[in-house]
Amino acid sequence: MTEITRRQFLTVSAASLAGSSLALLGFSPTTALAEVREFKLARATETRNTCPYCAVACGVIMYSWGDRAQNATSSIFHIEGDPDHPVNRGTLCPKGAGLIDFIHSPDRLHYPQYRAPGSDRWGRISWDDALGRLAKLMKADRDANFVTRTPDGLTVNRWLTTGMLAASASSSEVGYLTHKVIRSLGILSFDNQARV
Repeated sequence: MTEITRRQFLTVSAASLAGSSLALLGFSPTTALAEVREFKLARATETRNTCPYCAVACGVIMYSWGDRAQNATSSIFHIEGDPDHPVNRGTLCPKGAGLIDFIHSPDRLHYPQYRAPGSDRWGRISWDDALGRLAKLMKADRDANFVTRTPDGLTVNRWLTTGMLAASASSSEVGYLTHKVIRSLGILSFDNQARV
């Protein structure tokens, strides 16, 4: 093991500092190639959306590759908070900041599934089949359980066996329309996720 004196240590340190400082200022022993890197969001398509995780409904901006051509598949590669959104003003919680993992998860469902009674497997069905089945089941339940009058003869027109939970990410206008549709069906059990 070689002993280094204090003077040798300071000399080596000063030389290293001087060399690195000169390199930072542009003095390099080799030829440097000048290249301007393109900003990663320069050619991206920007889409505004709402975070789906909780009832706060923070605004997000999603950036994707692809020019929206007919055969091109766009892929989201970056998500950040929307600074113009009045709820979160550009900030995101840890779940919202990790939203890109939710989008690209291999376990994420992209279509409706149905499990028949007694079956142990889920099967893919079309959106038309899913919505048609939902409408049929709602109508059958409403026809079987709709109450027009109380035992005292008071007209109530209510449906107590089905409820509705509206999405918190909806705008006030969508919430108003959802409330009108649900109340017109006679459903009393109605709430919004923003309050839950």
